[in-house]
Amino acid sequence: MQLVRQNEEKAAERRKSHSGGRARAVVAVLLIAVLGSACAGESGDRGGGDRGGRSGDGGGGGGGPVESASTKPGRAGPDVVKKAEAKKAEVKKVDAAKKADVKKAEAAKKAEAAVAKAQALRAVAAKKWKLAKTPLAAPPPPAVKPKITTRKGFEVTGGATLPPVFTSVPTKEKVVFLTIDDGAEKDPELLRMMTELKIPYSAFLSDYVIKDNYAYFKKMQARGVSLHNHTLTHPYLPGLSYEKQKREICGQQEKIKKRYGKRPELFRPPYGNYNAGTLRAAKSCGVKAVPLWSSEAFPDHMEWREWDRDLHPGDIVLTHFRGKGEWKGSMPDMIRHVMKTITDKGYAVAKLEDYV
Repeated sequence: MQLVRQNEEKAAERRKSHSGGRARAVVAVLLIAVLGSACAGESGDRGGGDRGGRSGDGGGGGGGPVESASTKPGRAGPDVVKKAEAKKAEVKKVDAAKKADVKKAEAAKKAEAAVAKAQALRAVAAKKWKLAKTPLAAPPPPAVKPKITTRKGFEVTGGATLPPVFTSVPTKEKVVFLTIDDGAEKDPELLRMMTELKIPYSAFLSDYVIKDNYAYFKKMQARGVSLHNHTLTHPYLPGLSYEKQKREICGQQEKIKKRYGKRPELFRPPYGNYNAGTLRAAKSCGVKAVPLWSSEAFPDHMEWREWDRDLHPGDIVLTHFRGKGEWKGSMPDMIRHVMKTITDKGYAVAKLEDYV
C-alpha cells in the first residue's frame, strides 16, 4: 500500500515536472515572439517609414530613401553650378581687364611715339625759325571741359545768366593759351611759322581790318585756327547804346558766318571793356563765353596783368596782328619772344577751344 502511494507520488512529480517544462517552453516561445515583434517594429520605424512614406519630405510612398538633386551621383546641385558660373564669370572679367590694360598700354606707347616724332620735327622747325628752345608738347586735352565762371571783380549786374568773363581757364596742367586780336597785319611768314612749329592759337577778328583780305584768314582757318568775334569796327562798347553794341557784335557774327562758315561762340570786347549791355547783346547772338587775358606779348617784352608778373596754369596770353610799322619787330619776332618766355617757364601752348 505504501509502495503504491510512493509510486503515485513519483508519477505526480513527473507530471508536475513535465508540466513545468512545457510551461517554460511556452513562456520562451512567447518571449521570442515578443522580441521578434519589437525588432520588427523598430525596423519599421527606421526603414519602413522611409520606404513607405516620408510624405512630409515628399517621399511619396515609393521604396528606398529619396535623394536630393545635389546628392545624386554625376549631377551637380544648384549651389555648385552657381559657384562654377561665378568663377567662370570672374575669370572672364579678369581676362577682359588684362586685355584692356594691354590695349591701354599699347595706345599709350603709340601716343608717346607720336609725341616724340612730333617733337623731333618741332626741333627742326624751331632751329629753322630761330627759336631759343623747342616749344614743349601740350598734354592731351581734357575729356571733359572745365566749368568756366566769371573772374571775381569782373561781374556785372545780372551776370549769372550772361556769358562768363575770364582771364584764365581752370586747369592744373602747365599750359597757356595764345590769342591774336584784330587782323591788321597779314604776314604770310606767320602762317608758315605756326604751321611748321605746330603752335595752336586763336584769332579774334574785327571786320574793318580783315575785309581787305578775307582769304588770308581762310588759309589760317584751314590750318586749324579758330576764328572768333572782336566786333565790326573795334569801338569802345560801354560808350554805345545797347542797340549799337548789338549791331557791332551780332553784325560781326554774321560776317564771320558768311565768310568762314561758322558763327563764333567766343567774343572779346575791344580793349577788354564791357558792361552788362555788352554781355546781353553778345548772348543774344550766340556768344557763350568772353575770354580776356592775363598777359600781353610784344616782339621785345611782356606786359603782365597779374601782381606777380608771371604765368600760371590756364593763363590766356594776348597779342595782336601787327608789323614793323607799329612794332619793333615782325610777327615772327613776337612769336620768338613770347615762346621763349613760355618755354623758359616750363609751359606749353594748348588750344583754347579744347578747354572752353
